[in-house]
Formats: sequence, C-alpha cells, structure tokens
Amino acid sequence: MDLLDPAAFAGGHPHGQYRWLREHDPVHRHAEPDGPGFWALTRHADVRAVGRDAEAFSSEPTIMIADPLEPGDGVHKMMLMADGADHTRLRRIAARDFVPRAARLLRPRIRELAREIVGAVEGRGECDLVTDLAGLMPSYVIAELLDIPHAEGVALYDLTEAIHASPDEERAGPTGAEAVEQMFAHAHALWERKRAHPGDDLASRIVHASAGDRPLDELDFALYFLLLIDAGGDTTRNLVAGGMEALFAHPDQLAELRADPDGLLPTGVEELLRWVSPVVHMRRRATRDTVLGGREIAAGDKVVLYYGAANRDPARFPDPERLDLRRTPNDHLAFGGGPHFCLGAHVGRMEIDAMLREILALPGLEPTGPVEWQRSTFITGPRRMPVRFLSG
Repeated sequence: MDLLDPAAFAGGHPHGQYRWLREHDPVHRHAEPDGPGFWALTRHADVRAVGRDAEAFSSEPTIMIADPLEPGDGVHKMMLMADGADHTRLRRIAARDFVPRAARLLRPRIRELAREIVGAVEGRGECDLVTDLAGLMPSYVIAELLDIPHAEGVALYDLTEAIHASPDEERAGPTGAEAVEQMFAHAHALWERKRAHPGDDLASRIVHASAGDRPLDELDFALYFLLLIDAGGDTTRNLVAGGMEALFAHPDQLAELRADPDGLLPTGVEELLRWVSPVVHMRRRATRDTVLGGREIAAGDKVVLYYGAANRDPARFPDPERLDLRRTPNDHLAFGGGPHFCLGAHVGRMEIDAMLREILALPGLEPTGPVEWQRSTFITGPRRMPVRFLSG
C-alpha cells in the first residue's frame, strides 16, 4: 500500500488501506522514494496524542512529508511550521479575527454572502457545486478580511489548487512553483499598499505586527498571506462539496437534513467534518526517542498523522462507516488538535453552515455527472461536481 500515491486519493480517502493499517499496523513504517521514510499513524488515540504534544513532536521544519529542498533561515517561519514561543507569537497576531466572539460578529455577513452566492445561480438550473458555490464562500470571506477584491480572492484560491496538485497531474495553468511565485506577488502588492495606507483589517494588523521584539518583514507577511489563503479555503470548500457528495450518496440523511436544517445542522456539520476530513495529514518530527504503539520512534523520525483514518476509528466512533448526522459525541480531528488546532475553525463552521442551508434550499438539487476529485495526498475534496435543480 502506498499513501504517497495520488491515485490512492482519486476518490477521497483510501479507507480500505486505513482500515487494514489500523487493525494490523497502526504505527506503520512507510517507505519514501526520495527520503528516509516515515511513521504513518492511523488510530485516533495516537493521532490525537501526537497532535497535542508539540514538545515531543515538532512541526518544524515542515508539516509536509517531503523535507524542504533548502533549509530555512531559522527566522522566517509559517505559523503552521513553528513551535513554542514562535508559534504563539505568530498565532496571536491574527487570533482576534478568529476567536468565537469575532466569528459571531461575522455571521450576518457570512449568511448574506451565502445568499448572494447561491442566488447568482438560481436562475440557471445547473452549475458546478465546487467552483460556482462551495469555493466562493471562503474566497470571499478571506478577501474581505484582508481588504482585497472578491475576484482576487477567487484567483488566489485557484493558485492554491495548483500548489496542492499532484506533480504528475495534467492540468492547465501554473505549476506549483509558479503558483507560489504568483501568490507572493499578490502578497507584495498588498504589503506595499498596507504599509502606505493601513486600515482596520487583518492584512494591516499583520503588516504592522511584531514577532516578539522583531517587526514582521515582507517575507513574514508573504508566508502569513499564503497560509491564510490556503488554510482559509481548503476546509470550507472541500467540506461543503465533499459533504454534499456524501449526502447525495445517503438520500435518507439528505432528506432529514432538508426537513429540519435548524435541528440537524449543528451535529450534522460535525459529522460531515468527520466523514470528509478535508485535510489528509500533517507531519511532525520526533524531538527525542520515544515509543508509539509498541514501535520505537527515534529522535528526528518523521511521524505523519492521518486524520481521515483517525476519524473512522471504531475504537473512538461506534459504527464509524455509517453517516449519522445526529452523532454525538463526535470527537473528530478534522481541525487537528493541540496548539495547532485550526485557528479558523469557528469561522469555517459558520461558512459551512451558511452554505449548506442555502444549497439545500435549491429545489430538486441532484448530481448530473461524475464527481472529479482532487489528485492530492495532502488535501481531499471534489474539484468538479455538476448539479442541476429547478430554476427559480
């Protein structure tokens, strides 16, 4: 079995492989063609424990499986790839925009955006649920937080698709490296604008922030910008689209949710997060010799947390292969855990709730063709999902 093969994720998570690993080799030594190999964790208890222990399992130098081509300078770090005090200082810069109170203040605008997005396709009778609906909400929200045009937010999310695409995938548009370069060009323009004309927005706060006693520079801002665009879109877009794909495959659950969205969405969103698990994995580095699941982990070893596997672990979830929108408790790990728990989780939940409400209200909504999934071993979700409905 090969968890580095994008083909294994062509239709979502490879749950058959995960199941075998959980039962037979839950701390699995996985080969890596161009690297030393890594430990693949598939049990909920192990994934949660490692995610919570940033002292023993570091996010530096990267959360990707492959090692960086060049070592960092030790100063400039993306928040996801920083530990301890560095991570705390970087996280604190944007925290005020994503804490529960701030998220609640965004709710009316998020619901308004959802109505606008769905309203724009109501008269057409058909659309692509990913590009015309699910992908627009996070692009618009992060654009407004950063004070950039909606259209630029959409273009930036298109670049993240290129960044996450499999290297062997035939697709139009920029390569991953070219996409990163273009993303940094957008960041440079925003940096220059907010240095000269700061406002009451997230971009201005980052531009004029400090990490400890060091003011952030343009590279710090570019890394923060890339993270916000990328992480700000992945979960919502892939959860809404992947969640609708799951609901189409479970018409009884879909009918119940349509009949009582107010009653079922609070638990339903959490169950869809468990079911879809948009982020495939995060990597950690063991900082000292330790033992996991009876396997000896050496200092420096790569340890990879597979969230989709953890979220189907029968040791944690009764009947985990059953989609149950009323499931409670639901201790899923779709947003990670520990100090790196997703900063935008509260906003993401509101985006998901608002979009599902509006999409579910489209009369006669049904898929009209095969779903095309992203070819990525890092994130998972549909790239294209043609649907039709009765036009308004």
